[in-house]
Amino acid sequence: MKKATKVLTLALAMIMLAGVLTACGGGSKNGSTLTFGTNPEFPPFEYVTSNGVIGEFDGIDMAIAKQIADENGMTVAMESMEFDSLLVALQNGQIDAVIAGMTATDERRETVDFSTTYYTATQVMIVKEDSDITKATDMADKKICVVQGYTGEVCVQEMGYSYEAFKKGTEAVLELVNGKCDVVVIDSATAKKYVGDNEGLKIVEDASAFESEEYAIAVQKGNTELLDKINASIEKMLSDGTINELAVKYTEEATAE
Repeated sequence: MKKATKVLTLALAMIMLAGVLTACGGGSKNGSTLTFGTNPEFPPFEYVTSNGVIGEFDGIDMAIAKQIADENGMTVAMESMEFDSLLVALQNGQIDAVIAGMTATDERRETVDFSTTYYTATQVMIVKEDSDITKATDMADKKICVVQGYTGEVCVQEMGYSYEAFKKGTEAVLELVNGKCDVVVIDSATAKKYVGDNEGLKIVEDASAFESEEYAIAVQKGNTELLDKINASIEKMLSDGTINELAVKYTEEATAE
């Protein structure tokens, strides 16, 4: 009897442990919830609002993430974190995927897999309307602000210019509005939002200095099952014009505010 009791107790314990692991697994691991990580400081791609498409989160990326989950019969969840922490969280299994206006660079491809490109963007400079900055080389003796971890920071680094990095785009733009810096380097679509929100600012482009960049969704290295599902949804949204419609919708809303 003692031996049988021990076996029964062990069996029950294993069942309970399995239940706990299943409950804690989260994400696409249990097949019901797809958990994305994002940095909601990058309008019109991701930002916080009172009535977003995923809880408090709204933007082009959020609408794309929701449709991916819906098309695969899954519930979508969104985790907010610092941009620099997103890939670490992905590798640690805290989230299933990253959607954050993230550029699919060769360096990042070494540690994660990227989906099909869903958006092509470029970097621009935000300056005051009376600024004498007309091209990237004019920033040489200016005070430059960027967002930490964003492509704008990489571009300025490669140009060899000194700069100040902020955690949020709003903080960098506020420095410009308050006259504490001369220029902010950031993504073109996001720049339109900030210029629309703040009087006295304008966008300066320099195609010779800033190359286009491709945004994609990141998943853990080797997670082909999830990647295939994401790619199928993205390709469908690209072919039927959904992503283009979202880009127009959110960009127009941003510039109209």
